[in-house]
Amino acid sequence: MNGFLHDLRYAVRQFVKTPGVTLIVVITIALGVGANTALFSVVNGVLLNPLPYPQPERLVTLHERKPNFESGSISFPNFRDWRNDNHTFSAMAISRGSTFGLTGTGEALQLNGEFVTTDFFSILGVQPVLGRNFAPGEDEIGASPVALISEGPARRATRVDPMVALRYE
Repeated sequence: MNGFLHDLRYAVRQFVKTPGVTLIVVITIALGVGANTALFSVVNGVLLNPLPYPQPERLVTLHERKPNFESGSISFPNFRDWRNDNHTFSAMAISRGSTFGLTGTGEALQLNGEFVTTDFFSILGVQPVLGRNFAPGEDEIGASPVALISEGPARRATRVDPMVALRYE
């Protein structure tokens, strides 16, 4: 222990003697620790922790590549053909991001959302807390639009508890 304290005092004297080198060493160590923390956070979130769905190892994502897009959205008619000709996957669903306007008793809200097929949530094993899931056929072309709204936007749009039955048309 005596040797360690001697070495520590010597290191502190050297750092005080050369503040420029000390600053470079501290910045280098801080960048290294920060980079390792960021990298571990990504690895932990993506590789080590499973997705919060039943049987996450069975979920895959499919994309369609087009000459003018690296990764484009799949058209609904193409998806229906894929689903009808599918002999590999137990189920298939599709989603596409969009923005939506939500109105209620409060001011109108601009929301980010997803167009999804009716079996999207059942494939993920997700059930709504209130109300119902999509019914078969509600994603067919020409069907009336149906929306599932999460608690936050429902609360902001209506200014009431979302556990109260809500209906948006």
